[in-house]
Amino acid sequence: MTASPGHVVNLPAPQIRGSMSLEETIARRRSVRNFRSQPLSLSQLSQLLWAAQGITEPSQALRAVPSAGATYPLELFMLIGKASVEGLEAGLYHYDVSAHSLRQMKSEDLRAALTAAALGQRFISQAPATIIVAAVYERTGWNYGQRAERYVAMEAGHVGQNVHLEAVALGLATVMVGAFDDDRVSRVLGLEKEVTPLYIMPLGFETR
Repeated sequence: MTASPGHVVNLPAPQIRGSMSLEETIARRRSVRNFRSQPLSLSQLSQLLWAAQGITEPSQALRAVPSAGATYPLELFMLIGKASVEGLEAGLYHYDVSAHSLRQMKSEDLRAALTAAALGQRFISQAPATIIVAAVYERTGWNYGQRAERYVAMEAGHVGQNVHLEAVALGLATVMVGAFDDDRVSRVLGLEKEVTPLYIMPLGFETR
């Protein structure tokens, strides 16, 4: 599959039953900072994004994590390395929750640039793929004022835990990264002014 900026990639339908219990994923969850270059499948990517923000009740558009007042302030971006996801070109993608699809924003391997913006944490450049969670605070602030800052942080935590447990269930590994230069990350991703990066989650197979 060859993509170009603006190209839309429809993701495989997520599975709602797996071979590992929730209790086992919790017991096996660890922060991992060493990754193999082995590519992920598009199905694995689909499952991770669904666990983060996917729709679980179509009739009400309810998502996989709770959100204060169902304001859904979070936006997910997927950074893919060269030859890192089967059938998917390197680049930066935005996750469209309602369509369960990815729209390509940039068509280059940005892992080195993201690593530099994240204070040189080299494992980010080694991971085949990375989820970046960002927030539009105004969506929640409209209803909750200054309290929105707390609610958005809580929601980002829900996303991080879901992704981490889903990664374990898929035989993958990740780590939650909060140490980075906000402005530099925003420039790497080309984020609009009202979009604030919160979390970086590199994903891949652990090097053993």
